[in-house]
Amino acid sequence: MRQLGLEVFRVEPGSIAGELGLEPGDRIVRINGEQVRDLIDLRFLETDESLDIIIAKRDGTRWDLDVEKDYDEPLGIDFGPGNFGPTVQCANRCLFCFVDQMPPNMRRTLYLKDDDYRLSFLSGNFITLTNLRDDQLRRIARQRLSPLYISVHTTNPELRERMLGNKKAGLILEQLKYLAGAGIEMHTQVVLCPGINDKKELERTLDDLVSLWPAVSSMALVPVGLTRFRQGCFPLRVFNIDEAARLVQWVTRKQDDCIERLKNPFVFASDEFYLLSGEQIPNAERYAGFPQVENGVGLTRLFQDEWEVIKTRLPQRAPQLKATLATGILGEKALKPVADVLNDIKGLDVSISVINNHFFGKQITVAGLITGQDLSTQLDPGKIGDLLVLPAVMFKKDEEVFLDGMTLPELSRRLKKPIAVADGPRQLIEVLLPYANL
Repeated sequence: MRQLGLEVFRVEPGSIAGELGLEPGDRIVRINGEQVRDLIDLRFLETDESLDIIIAKRDGTRWDLDVEKDYDEPLGIDFGPGNFGPTVQCANRCLFCFVDQMPPNMRRTLYLKDDDYRLSFLSGNFITLTNLRDDQLRRIARQRLSPLYISVHTTNPELRERMLGNKKAGLILEQLKYLAGAGIEMHTQVVLCPGINDKKELERTLDDLVSLWPAVSSMALVPVGLTRFRQGCFPLRVFNIDEAARLVQWVTRKQDDCIERLKNPFVFASDEFYLLSGEQIPNAERYAGFPQVENGVGLTRLFQDEWEVIKTRLPQRAPQLKATLATGILGEKALKPVADVLNDIKGLDVSISVINNHFFGKQITVAGLITGQDLSTQLDPGKIGDLLVLPAVMFKKDEEVFLDGMTLPELSRRLKKPIAVADGPRQLIEVLLPYANL
């Protein structure tokens, strides 16, 4: 049986909690009569100036503490990992679910389908709202859990029920209107599936979401991703070059309209659409502060703008170095102009190695889904040179593990080459030209 409250992991020295005598292992059960269910409750409730705190001590005793403090002054408690409570799992059976297309025997975390509104608020995870109860919607409104990131896909109730495989999916507009009325900011996404939720359905979705501006403050269009492990899945296809070009042109027209009406472009196509179609990446102003960069919207523009600054500061000479930049099919288009400039520096020899995604299938063309296995089998150690450079998007943040579980040191041992990871042009130059004055 799960114990009530949040367990204290560490008490900050000199904090209110330290002065009260709280210790690791104690549990915060209630504040001002309200149950502390998770970290969000604690952070919301501790902002008051007067607190009545119920503590379950690790020795089994119970403390009732009265605290007077400044508004927003924290108690000074670190709850560490594992004190968020069980993650709410997805209850949908989406036609396009990427997890359902995963091969066996990969990292366990890759098979988890979270759909937790708390993680949307804390970490920017996209949620569908299909598993939200009315009391949870009220909690979001009361505690101002904003912004939220919401996977809409379509506002047509019948179509959304079919696409998400959930009868509650058709409530999306009602839910969005409630959250908008509560002042919750929302960023939305649409995973576009050709012939299903594009064209007229996309027009309808855009019109519905624009009507909720400014509460709904952005809408990202992302192409469906299909792997070779789709046995038994709903038949889908990817966008072709012409379709991607038409979609990008449609987005440009709609942005023009939204800029005139809202003073904001509102709707954005992911970088994949531009790279696939060959259409020009919009300027930074068209991304309106890059609200969905974590969703692959505007990363290429940020890369290009950073490169425009960096390249003016490059030296004419450098220590002898032969390096290989490995990337996906789409990534080559962004890297080629960079490699061309770098090869003008005397002493530097930079080549690009495009890795085909044999692991997930040829329809997956982004660098972020390349596995260690494909790098290991497709890279020729004799042609890499002195150094292999990989983009940071191949890894989960703060980890050196590929999607297939291979680690970066393991790949380095297999190739018998040193490997560096770079997140953008500046880090790339710091790797290749460590003595450059940037």
